[in-house]
Amino acid sequence: QVQLVESGGGSVQAGGSLRLSCAGRPSSTYAMGWFRQAPGQEREFVAALSWSDSSEIYADSVKGRFTISRTYAKNTLYLQMNNLKSEDTAVYLCAATARRWTPRDSRQYDLWGQGTQVTVSS
Repeated sequence: QVQLVESGGGSVQAGGSLRLSCAGRPSSTYAMGWFRQAPGQEREFVAALSWSDSSEIYADSVKGRFTISRTYAKNTLYLQMNNLKSEDTAVYLCAATARRWTPRDSRQYDLWGQGTQVTVSS
């Protein structure tokens, strides 16, 4: 059974950096994305990437601080997070879809990981 597995979360101080990884991309993947969910809040789009041409899209709240990327050979998705802020604290989830999609719409992703906790202290 195909699974997405995130890693790289942790606790950092504001201004610090973390790099998240997501392994287990299915061979039929069209695109992948990162979402986050804080306690009591809705799931929020963070960034997405087209697997074929690596085109990227970001939420305004992370633009200029976060970078989504992938290694084609390793089938791994990354999220480099710099200049972290307390409001970035959340569980971060990666997701994949096998079809053309609207990147910011979580309903259009077919496969999800379990998530990795990111905690930023001020």
